[in-house]
Amino acid sequence: MKKILNILIIPLPWKIKRFLLVKFWKYKIHPSARIGLAYVFPKNLIMEKGSRIHHFNVGINLDLISLNENSSINRSNWITGFPKLNNSSHFQHQLDRRSQLILGKESSITKKHHIDCTNTVEIGNYTTVAGYNTQFLTHSVDIYKNRQDSFPIRIGDYCFVGTNCVVLGGATLPSHSVLGAKSLLNKTYTENYMLYAGVSAKPVKSIDPDARYFHRNSGFII
Repeated sequence: MKKILNILIIPLPWKIKRFLLVKFWKYKIHPSARIGLAYVFPKNLIMEKGSRIHHFNVGINLDLISLNENSSINRSNWITGFPKLNNSSHFQHQLDRRSQLILGKESSITKKHHIDCTNTVEIGNYTTVAGYNTQFLTHSVDIYKNRQDSFPIRIGDYCFVGTNCVVLGGATLPSHSVLGAKSLLNKTYTENYMLYAGVSAKPVKSIDPDARYFHRNSGFII
């Protein structure tokens, strides 16, 4: 019944849809935020001032999706997770796990990406997940213990993630960094102002801290 209700409200005019999502779904949606024709129904949804979820996104089976001020999820992304409170035997050894996507202010996820939020995916401020077909994968199988396991992903502030990358659980891209196209990020790095690239991604070359991308006060790039 709940899934049917979810589908029915998708095409409604935004003012009516927002009223229903706030009143009955208990979502926190700023009056200036907006959701397009998208099936986005996590357990909790927080949308700050000016944030946007555009058409044809799917966001299901998460504890939380949180969009900070003026952040955006553009078209046709698939965002899923594995909520903490359920009857499944999976991930019972991870009592502190949160299935959530946190998107910083003025940050953007562009088109046709797959974001697995079995564990937390946190993307910082003024960061762009660019291009198409990047995958964030927070869970996998531990073949030694024969069980599913998960680890968070952290992308820092003022980062640029190139097209068609793979980012695995436990990986960190530090602030003021670029992840080159088609790279595999599978570990934690700490050095800022660096281009990371390759399979597996490694520091390739330093980036001038004066690069304008790192000094934006708006997420929009002309």
